[in-house]
Amino acid sequence: MLRLLDDLILRDRPVAAETWHAFWDRLDGGRLDKADALAVLTSLSTLPPDAPTSLGLLDSLAARRRAHRTTVTPATWQGTVNAVGTGGGPATFNLTTAATLVAAAAGTPMVKTGSRAYTSRHGSLDMLRLLGIPLCGSYPECEDFLSLYGVAFAGGFVYPTELARLARLTIPHDIRRTGRVFNTLGPFLADLPVATQITGVSDRRDLPRLATLALRPGAPDTWLVHNDLGVDELVSFAPNAIDTGDGTSRHVGGQASPALPSTPGTLADLAPAPDNAPDPVQHLLDLLGGHGPPPAVESICLNAAAAGVAAGTAPDWESAYRATTEAVRSGAARALVQRLRSHPGHTAFGASPIHA
Repeated sequence: MLRLLDDLILRDRPVAAETWHAFWDRLDGGRLDKADALAVLTSLSTLPPDAPTSLGLLDSLAARRRAHRTTVTPATWQGTVNAVGTGGGPATFNLTTAATLVAAAAGTPMVKTGSRAYTSRHGSLDMLRLLGIPLCGSYPECEDFLSLYGVAFAGGFVYPTELARLARLTIPHDIRRTGRVFNTLGPFLADLPVATQITGVSDRRDLPRLATLALRPGAPDTWLVHNDLGVDELVSFAPNAIDTGDGTSRHVGGQASPALPSTPGTLADLAPAPDNAPDPVQHLLDLLGGHGPPPAVESICLNAAAAGVAAGTAPDWESAYRATTEAVRSGAARALVQRLRSHPGHTAFGASPIHA
């Protein structure tokens, strides 16, 4: 039996980075049995690993990335924000993707990672493909997009290659199901030199573990966002908590933010376009233009405002929210989509290694 699998079954001690390295070495060398790989994934997803084991996993992948790096990771892109969620929870429209575009249109530099659909009909990568917005295939390309558009959507190059190999080894089993743990850890797997990361958490039971991961050396300043609805974004009509790296927690949305608009709403207002909708892209474009349920538009603007506050491009929540609502009202957010669609020489649209 694999040492890793033995440790995951016994659960009598954290799995060290060295044990993870041995697992990845077997995978890279073609010596990992498919059944053992599936057993490891099933164990991790059935009983999520503790914080030290999760740290060992991330540290092992980061060390391997450094050892095999063929390109230089840039220094931190000052003032940039990555908004990304753990997935799971109620199905909603592509709220984080929409908020990323609005935040960029309002002046906050955004570099976003994402994945294929997990619980929703279209994940962020699915929607970007439908929108015709290209992924960036390298760090220099991300920097070019930041310079031109104020936003870049990073492709699979930022993720560990080991995960793509693991996904291929376990076909026909879908790693989105067998490897659900990588959806939860996904926000911390990307090698992206942003200054701040806003991480939506759908399951509050994951918060202690994710808080530990957010404080690991070299990690960006991380906000963990959660609410009672289980949505891994800020929801305008409900109270949300934002846990920051300094150990403090702030509350926004609903009655917690009387200075910000909060039209009463339900999860139905955040629902994705129905399966029989002729054009799901138009649904998102309508919301970016301010046309749709007010709670949906307000939630987009609230998440975009959070990026402005986190990046320091706005001095407070009220001014950040005004800037994002103006980006919607003026048509700047929709205009940004059109500019991105028109970018010459689109990078081939590749799958996220997590959901290959």
